[in-house]
Amino acid sequence: MSGTFGHIIRTARKEKELSQREMAKLIGVDYTYLSKLENDHAGYPPSEDVIHKLALHLNLNEEELRHLAGRITPDDEKVFQELVKKYKQMPVLLRRMRDEPDFAQKLLRETTQSESKEKES
Repeated sequence: MSGTFGHIIRTARKEKELSQREMAKLIGVDYTYLSKLENDHAGYPPSEDVIHKLALHLNLNEEELRHLAGRITPDDEKVFQELVKKYKQMPVLLRRMRDEPDFAQKLLRETTQSESKEKES
């Protein structure tokens, strides 16, 4: 799959010769919301249920759709919950990364460099 979430689902819907209204009815959403999804203007990722129904009705890979939509996997969710329980300051770190992209990039760069050095040893 290549393209944005919206592009992928629009293309697949058209290949199935379904209107937005028909597709929206199949997945249980308003057609205006589907239009926003197809145009990448929804403002937030669709629910797991909507992603599942889109994948099912459009014969698309659900895992790839979830990734394109900006949803984390169930496994990633478990890891996140474990980290939050273990490190109470994790939400603060994540908010800082969200609010300060330069800080996030620096942290990720340092982590990657550290991993590379460990592999060389």
